[in-house]
Amino acid sequence: MREPFRNEPFTDFTLSDSISDFQAALRSVESQLGLEYRLKIGSDRIETTNKRKSINPSEFKQIVGIVSQGDANYAHKAILAAAAAFEDWKRVPPAARARVLYKAAAILRRRKHEFSAWMVYEAGKTWVEADGDTAEAIDFMEFYGREMERLAERQPLVPFQGEDNELTYMPLGVGIVIPPWNFPLAIMVGMTMASVVAGNTVVLKPASPTAVIAAKFIELLEEAGLPDGVVNYLPGAGGDIGDFLVEHPLTRFVCFTGSREVGLRINERAAAVQQDQKWIKRVIAEMGGKDTIIVAEDADLDLAAEAITASAFGFSGQKCSACSRAVIEEAVYEDVLERVVKRTAALKIGLAAEQSTEIGPVIDERAYINILKYIEVGRTEGTLVLGGSKRGGTGYFIEPTIIRDVAPYARIAQEEIFGPVLAFIKAANFDAALDIANNTAFGLTGAVISRDRAKLEKAREEFHVGNLYLNRKCTGALVGVQPFGGFNMSGTDSKAGGRDYLLLLTQAKVVSERF
Repeated sequence: MREPFRNEPFTDFTLSDSISDFQAALRSVESQLGLEYRLKIGSDRIETTNKRKSINPSEFKQIVGIVSQGDANYAHKAILAAAAAFEDWKRVPPAARARVLYKAAAILRRRKHEFSAWMVYEAGKTWVEADGDTAEAIDFMEFYGREMERLAERQPLVPFQGEDNELTYMPLGVGIVIPPWNFPLAIMVGMTMASVVAGNTVVLKPASPTAVIAAKFIELLEEAGLPDGVVNYLPGAGGDIGDFLVEHPLTRFVCFTGSREVGLRINERAAAVQQDQKWIKRVIAEMGGKDTIIVAEDADLDLAAEAITASAFGFSGQKCSACSRAVIEEAVYEDVLERVVKRTAALKIGLAAEQSTEIGPVIDERAYINILKYIEVGRTEGTLVLGGSKRGGTGYFIEPTIIRDVAPYARIAQEEIFGPVLAFIKAANFDAALDIANNTAFGLTGAVISRDRAKLEKAREEFHVGNLYLNRKCTGALVGVQPFGGFNMSGTDSKAGGRDYLLLLTQAKVVSERF
């Protein structure tokens, strides 16, 4: 019997050995910066004339890697390679498929700091954030491997005299996996390897800002023994190959994490039936959030300030689960605001590679410009009390920004900014706070800080989000512990890291034999 699933422990960076090991990994990765990465279609490594430079957002003059870019022609070849590989891979027993995931997890565990270091350089993640990302990637593989083995067991059906009835879960076919840049290892690994362990094959279109991390994982899968063609690596601009991949008649499903706009476009394009298409395509989408932490007047205010600060400014607010709205009952509004401002002002902004850094850069110039524009909007919609400026140097650094007295339907209270910007909103009472929390188009995460059992129970019923946290921060869901996915425009509520996730990537077949 395999051991029960347990979450991968995080690295303790207060230990001198952990510090020195991570510094060694950073030096090793730094020595590899600037290399070129090719497409991988079937067994072929393909260099294209069109290339994209991946840069370090902490030092945007530093090139992390040079990545060949695919086009529609290569996208077609990748889908054909995946379709060919599917004919063999679907026949591999589930336990054998799971063993590939366990092998890959073991390799990643041994190379944990190396992959985290790549995220420091390419995604601008701090040590702690990168370490958590790698741990989550390991968790996904260990968890989904066990889940496939569970689904491969004989499934319970109601007995019927004189018949043998059996339900089995079959793979779907070729999947398109489109992960985000903000969890460039964890979410990419989770969506890809869930598809693979279910018996499907994949065309992986990595996020352009973090395509090198995906390339390194493809190398790891080769080491783990995954057959060629099961996962095909196709970096390229979404505008060049995204629609083609989604619309292709051999595409069976699409796994996507990213913006609402792109997710809705994928959903629309996937719904259109193409010539020779034999199925209705499935779309599994997570599309962001506008997440709220409510603080009741009876709350532990230090706990509230800690939860808000960590949720709003971890990874510079570049999480779909990040707290971008603090909705505070009027009686404690000023007190909570003061505590959050004090905590936030103490956060150290710096290069992601420095151990002491708590706030690193935002991902790229596009995000940098967009966030600064939202801060200017915020100046007209409330009162700026902290931050609001860019930092000098050669990175995309923006100060953690807090804007008070924001109206519930202001733009910065409704639109996903995806950066270190927090709106403080005053609520007359707890019921009003719940109304405000539910007033966006999203429904991903939220939190309530309160000592009042009645308020907590009311929030359980009425706070309409896929992941609700009580008396803790609203980020940091753990695989298997807090299956993750949201309501409304936050996506299809596909609970990643949960027991029902692989059902989205399989189809159930029942065989009945009369004796």
